Amino acid sequence: MQSRPLSSVSRILLVGCAVGLGASSLFGQSSTPAPAAPAQQPVSRIDVFTGYSYIAPHGTVNTPQPDGTTFSDRYSSVDLGAIGSVAYYFNRYFGGQVEFGAHPDGRNDSAYTIQGGPIFRYPTSEGITPFVHALAGAVKLGGPNAEPYAYHVTTWGPALTVGGGLDYNLPFWNHHLALRLFQADYEYWHANFGPQPTSGGRANVDSARLSTGIVWKFGNIIPPPPVQYTCSANPATVYPGDPITITGTATNLNPKKTATYSWSGQGVTVKGDTATANVDSTGLQPGSYTVTGHVSEGQKVGQFADCTANFTVKQYEPPTVSCSVNPSSVNPGDSSTITATGVSPQNRPLTYSYTASTGSISGTGNTATLSTAGAPAGTITVTANVSDDKGQTASGTCSVTINAPAAPAPKTQTLCSINFDRDKRRPARVDNEAKACLDDVALNAQRSSDASVVVVGNSTAEEQAPPKGKKKHAATPENLAAQRAVNTKDYLVKEKGIDASRIQVRTGTAGAKEVENYLVPAGATFDTDVQGTTAVDESTVKAQPRKALGTKHHAKKK
Repeated sequence: MQSRPLSSVSRILLVGCAVGLGASSLFGQSSTPAPAAPAQQPVSRIDVFTGYSYIAPHGTVNTPQPDGTTFSDRYSSVDLGAIGSVAYYFNRYFGGQVEFGAHPDGRNDSAYTIQGGPIFRYPTSEGITPFVHALAGAVKLGGPNAEPYAYHVTTWGPALTVGGGLDYNLPFWNHHLALRLFQADYEYWHANFGPQPTSGGRANVDSARLSTGIVWKFGNIIPPPPVQYTCSANPATVYPGDPITITGTATNLNPKKTATYSWSGQGVTVKGDTATANVDSTGLQPGSYTVTGHVSEGQKVGQFADCTANFTVKQYEPPTVSCSVNPSSVNPGDSSTITATGVSPQNRPLTYSYTASTGSISGTGNTATLSTAGAPAGTITVTANVSDDKGQTASGTCSVTINAPAAPAPKTQTLCSINFDRDKRRPARVDNEAKACLDDVALNAQRSSDASVVVVGNSTAEEQAPPKGKKKHAATPENLAAQRAVNTKDYLVKEKGIDASRIQVRTGTAGAKEVENYLVPAGATFDTDVQGTTAVDESTVKAQPRKALGTKHHAKKK
């Protein structure tokens, strides 16, 4: 044995504190944040620890000498050692531990321990597990050298240990591998080497031990999470007859086991024995329905789960229909095409029919033809009707306009005629008998303020070429017809107040001693309606006054 001045206990405590502080600073660095740990790491059932161990014993052996004196020698530290332990945990925090330590050191100072006792730990979600333990067992401790053979004596004695440490879960092997950052223990050994004068004596040793190494973790205290099961219906809203797919999603299943599925529903038929099932909604009444799914991989709690999925069956919605016309405006007797557009929300088959307020309509598909033959001018309302195979109906209306017949073009109206056959001496004079006719002409002109009046003068062939022996009239035959027309206009202007600009003067070819009077409405064309007339140059034919002839008095012969 060798005596070393360094206090072993203080040395171990300093090293343990240094390791602990180093680990704390390592995990507390913020310059490079460590990735977040899983929400819940496994908690092992069995921990197997193997590693390096340093021990610093503090004690002496008092060996009797032949001369009656006692020789005392101190134990020294052992720098090279190995340690191993097995801990079995009954729950998350408490278990039992068996530990073996080997600290050989040449011919003396060797110590081999085997101990057992309780261990307490506190696993955290960050993967750091502090622990403490108290062990009791035996130590095989080296003692005084035996002379003259120079070998040391070893003997068994009781051993006690208390201490603790800190483990850090590594990300390897699904967190079933940990680094024991440090394990610091206090140990007490007692050994009795007997009464031999040269190798006997007793040893009471206080030791400080510091260890580090790898922890192998087996099993799992925390049971696997329970199976969870959710399911949904697609689509969630249907009409009777629409198919529905129910899909279940199970989590936390054990991949080593085969899950079984089953489905049921109240009032509905569900088919399927996998994570997917089908529902036939044919015949279902409108309302809400629930399908229940069950998944199982065992009979224990947490190995099976149920889920529910809801769906709704809706009442069939009636169809809708709209219609359009082409063309929307027609002439009497023409036809128009009616186009109906029906929509069923459930895509049901549709049947079309049509009615019209007047006229006739034919067609049974989505188009029909409206005939306006015999229909009066105005608007025709067409009704498009649609029905589905469930008896639900809808109607839509559109309209067609029948144009009013075009008004006939205005025509020249023939009025009365005045005769010039009575006054032989003045064949162009407008006499009193003509007043009734010309009053009627004036009245028509006054009623139609936008109309014009045309007077057409005529003469006979005899007047144009009188028989031999007869005198020609004062008015030449060429001007007699024109004179009659000019005199008639003059009467209408002066006697009836008709604007002269509204009266046209012409000559015709009727071959009679007369003037024909015409009313020409706005829009009418006289030359188109009455042909064969010639305009009179009124600058060369002047109106004649209507004075009566003077009475000649013949003196009686006395």
